[in-house]
Amino acid sequence: MRFVSIASGSSGNCIYAGTDTTHILIDAGISNKRIEQGLGEIGVTGKELSAIVITHEHSDHVKGLGILARKYGIPIYGTKETLDEIAGMKSLGKYPKELFQPVQADVDFTVGDMNILPFHIDHDAVNPVGYRIHNGKKSVAVATDMGHFDQYIIEHLQNLDAILLESNHDVNMLETGPYPYYLKRRILGDHGHLSNENAGRLLNFIVHDNMKHIVLGHLSKENNYAELAYETVKLEITQGDNPYSGSDFPITVAKRDEISEIITL
Repeated sequence: MRFVSIASGSSGNCIYAGTDTTHILIDAGISNKRIEQGLGEIGVTGKELSAIVITHEHSDHVKGLGILARKYGIPIYGTKETLDEIAGMKSLGKYPKELFQPVQADVDFTVGDMNILPFHIDHDAVNPVGYRIHNGKKSVAVATDMGHFDQYIIEHLQNLDAILLESNHDVNMLETGPYPYYLKRRILGDHGHLSNENAGRLLNFIVHDNMKHIVLGHLSKENNYAELAYETVKLEITQGDNPYSGSDFPITVAKRDEISEIITL
């Protein structure tokens, strides 16, 4: 299985997971042109996509969905409430709504040779989910747009080979930065986004001997930067109540405007 971030950040998100025969996008929140360029860099074409799974309806996760759906007729998976919201978004243009495939949190489904488990996340969207994807004994997860984590999230992220995890903001940068008060409250709230510190704290509960790769994603352009996210998360792991050091795992930061390294499992 291959796992790669085509784009990740507050301005747009699109992640690829695939095997030799099955190719899946998690979110399509950048332009169709950029999606196809990113796929081309990993040797996949848009018409080869097997499915697009959507975490939630915010534009930085669905911006390029309409063109992709029109062009290639790719099945679109998401919770019923998410798909209903997307159906009403005029900005996506016209495309066949028959492509919609409703899913439920904690009910897995299969696309080609990949098994996909949606899990509930807390975010200010109608019914958002993260996704855990299995192929044989290998499993990866995309967990972003989470205001907080709890035991339920921890249990759904056990024994992964790789994860793309939200590390959205540095709390101090956010609190002292230019955002209006209401937006700061939203981001810091239980239905907002995970801070660098909380990403590291969550990792303390899910790192294990066979974790191959940690990708930090969905960074805020205004309230974070890659080196700070990396160092903060690494320090949280090192100082956390676990037997590991942050240096024990390959940790990279996904970029907003270019693909990450290709993780092959």
